[in-house]
Amino acid sequence: MRLLFWVAILFGGAVGLALFTQFNQSNLVLFYPPYRVELSLNLALALLLLAFFVVWTILGTARHLSEMPARAAAYRERSRMNRAQAALRESIENLFAGRFARAERTAREAQAWPEQAQTAALIGARAAHRMQETERRDAWMAQVTDPEREQARLVSMAELLVDARDAEGALETIAQLQAQGARQIHVQRIALRAHQHLKNWTEVLRLARSLEKRNALHPVLALRLKQLACEALLEERRHDVQGLQDFWRSLSTDERRAARIAEPAARYFAALGRQDEARKIVEDALKVNWDSRLVLRYAECAEPGRALPQIQQAEKWLTQHPVDADLYFTLGVLCLGEKLWGKAQSSFERALKYADADLQRRLRVRAHLALAKMFEETERPEEAQRHYRESAILAA
Repeated sequence: MRLLFWVAILFGGAVGLALFTQFNQSNLVLFYPPYRVELSLNLALALLLLAFFVVWTILGTARHLSEMPARAAAYRERSRMNRAQAALRESIENLFAGRFARAERTAREAQAWPEQAQTAALIGARAAHRMQETERRDAWMAQVTDPEREQARLVSMAELLVDARDAEGALETIAQLQAQGARQIHVQRIALRAHQHLKNWTEVLRLARSLEKRNALHPVLALRLKQLACEALLEERRHDVQGLQDFWRSLSTDERRAARIAEPAARYFAALGRQDEARKIVEDALKVNWDSRLVLRYAECAEPGRALPQIQQAEKWLTQHPVDADLYFTLGVLCLGEKLWGKAQSSFERALKYADADLQRRLRVRAHLALAKMFEETERPEEAQRHYRESAILAA
């Protein structure tokens, strides 16, 4: 539609010009003594228009020639920028592909364009780090001086330091980030690894909880880290009753019910003479996580002469786990402590019956030894000798 409009205007102008020149009888006379030049007005207008186009062409050509050096410089700059951008892309691809020497070389080529020189330096630093070239890595990082790229430099440096097992250096770098107000999830992951290397279990537990809450850590990994931290922190407090109680109360319900956390906690509480607390820990954990370590630990939570409630609880569990060899062994130990010889003997014998010959060999050895000691106490030496012999054979 627009094209038709301009074609109509062009044809209208042509018709108007033709009519103007046909009916225009005017003349133009130029006096330049002693000369007199007489021209038709149409010819004068045509010559004037021609002169305008000639002058315009000459001026345009002169301007174009004067701008040629600047145009050539701009072309060279564009070519250099395009080559640098291509080198930066190639450097990133080589880094991801594991070709670290080529990545470092192309990163150096990408620095030909100053605008991306410091970005290329970050890539070069990572490539040098992968080749374990610490000095070159630090030299690359030293080139990143732009305040806008300071955060990228610090995060990258912290990650590379913790990867090189320089946990203290990584934490110092993270402290600089946090001083600037940075609280990214990725930085917390790096800090978690650094604290894990340094065995700062309090911080490991705090960061694992924080990352798990934000779905930034796989639940299995978060649970494993929390278990490691709790095991270490429980061990640190194993001789301090108050400290052990305070730390145990600080744990969440899910953490207290984890077998790897509840088992050492029950052991330490029992060792400090807090059998009731140890028993509650094991019973609460077994409600949601049936674990052989907790079942075997339950026997140590009994006070001498007061194990009847635990025997009753073990018998209740047997209705749910009728072929659990660990549970029968625990029940036998509890009955042995209360001198219920017949029940203890039947429990140990059932433990031997249901225990796997390969996977629970240690349990079978302990059951034979427990039977041997029981028969010694009840003055049945022949049977005691038989079980001692069986335990020795299994242990060998």
